Amino acid sequence: MYTFMLVLIYLAFISLGLPDSLLGAGWPVMHSDMNVPLSYAGILSMIISGGTIISSLLSDRITRKINTGPATVLSVVLTALALFGFSVSDNLLTLCIWAVPYGLGAGTIDAALNNYVALHYSSRHMSWLHCFWGVGTIISPYIMSYFLTQNENWQGGYRFVTLIQFFIAVILLVTLPLWKKVNRSDKAEKNNPGNNRGSAKSAPLSLKKALSIKGVKPLLTGFFAYCSLEATVMLWAASYLVRVRNIASETAAAFAALFFIGITAGRFVSGIFSEKAGDYRLIRIGTAVMVLGVLCIVIPAENDIIALSGFIIIGLGCAPVYPSIIHSTPDNFGRENSGGIIGIQMASAYFGSTFMPPVFGLIANYISIMLLPVYLFIFIALMFVMIETVKKTVKNAR
Repeated sequence: MYTFMLVLIYLAFISLGLPDSLLGAGWPVMHSDMNVPLSYAGILSMIISGGTIISSLLSDRITRKINTGPATVLSVVLTALALFGFSVSDNLLTLCIWAVPYGLGAGTIDAALNNYVALHYSSRHMSWLHCFWGVGTIISPYIMSYFLTQNENWQGGYRFVTLIQFFIAVILLVTLPLWKKVNRSDKAEKNNPGNNRGSAKSAPLSLKKALSIKGVKPLLTGFFAYCSLEATVMLWAASYLVRVRNIASETAAAFAALFFIGITAGRFVSGIFSEKAGDYRLIRIGTAVMVLGVLCIVIPAENDIIALSGFIIIGLGCAPVYPSIIHSTPDNFGRENSGGIIGIQMASAYFGSTFMPPVFGLIANYISIMLLPVYLFIFIALMFVMIETVKKTVKNAR
């Protein structure tokens, strides 16, 4: 039963990843069709991120009220409707309206399923969960590329992904009784006097109460730093290679795209070793690999392959960090608090990924894009110090 449930969760996380890279893949044609500046993609991205932050903060209350299964179905349906709205839009204002449910659907499912896997499955499955998110982000650009190549119709790409989302929603809806069986099993486990990990029947965790728990503030800061780093690399890797290393734009774009593949492949591999390594050791290994990757893009070697490989190495280093931080949350702060804290973590993640890449854009514009490695080192150091602080704080509390 738990194995089949895991398959459904993986499927739901593919659906979470599908919309994440679709806007970027289609926008070069979309903005031309609508006769708006290329930079207006930032408006849509901000609206989507804002909705995601809000729904992440509310996810604990939603899942406690209607349970994880129905919340997941509702989120996938909401996202599917938003994608359909995009597919029939012909102006920026309509896109902005549909961007609201686009973001609201993502936050709840992200936080709810991360918490569910953290509570019920091993760290291996948490790594593989985020690997399947990567699968979704890799698939949708190819779908959009196919429709743009065939008839230059970005609406067709959105419609096709909409069909996939509705198909996944139907599967999740049909299998809702399985969630109820698992919930009954969970209740029986929690009612077991020998179970001392806490009960999810406690009241929803407010933001104020969560921040008062020792270790939560450095946890949020560390998670914010990691997601800022990841999003900054995603946005600025190719530009850095072109402007600083004088690498051809098509070559830079290809190797920067491998950053996504590095994260996806790295999460699959780290999942294999996560049981023996443990969450904190994986975070330390990932941090060391990220530092190595940043050093590779700094080394003034004549051979471009070192700099090009640097971003792939950074992706491999990033791979175990996100899932390991999430998976360690119930053990650090208790099962009864994990839903609320993970929801706040998701909000801090989206805050970092939304605002920190544009901040570096200002640095690149007014100072120099050569400062990218320094910018990345700052976030790596902040993340590492904060996560180590969490470990020490939790250990002392116990």
